[in-house]
Amino acid sequence: MHVFVSFDYDNDNNYKNLLKAWDANPEFDFHFSDLSAKEIQSKSVSVVKNVLSRKINDANYTLVIVGKDANKQHKDHKDIGYKNWQNYEIAKSKEHGNKLIAIKLDKNNESPEELLNSCAIWAMSFTLDAILKAMKTAVK
Repeated sequence: MHVFVSFDYDNDNNYKNLLKAWDANPEFDFHFSDLSAKEIQSKSVSVVKNVLSRKINDANYTLVIVGKDANKQHKDHKDIGYKNWQNYEIAKSKEHGNKLIAIKLDKNNESPEELLNSCAIWAMSFTLDAILKAMKTAVK
């Protein structure tokens, strides 16, 4: 199972790193693609879009980490075509038919607009057990 992880690099990178550590667990039978827009090392929106789209298309699932700025407007939102990169990633994941799994890091965090009405499976907390349960539910 290939999983694309959508997250805010500036604020939620530590959660992505925790997922990578859990991925070493043999019970965690998932391959993560953890490339964020910032890690692509390009200021060109079209280059970032192409790389992200390829990564999303290589995945069957998209795991969305909903941090405090998950729905914050990006300075390049007009060029991105969405409010921010996470909204772009979710929209492209839906277009590709990826199953969506979402985790709110805090119940007060605003979900990305593209996640609303998306039939995402929700993990109720950022714990290994909660994420495994949500992913196993998404597989069915």
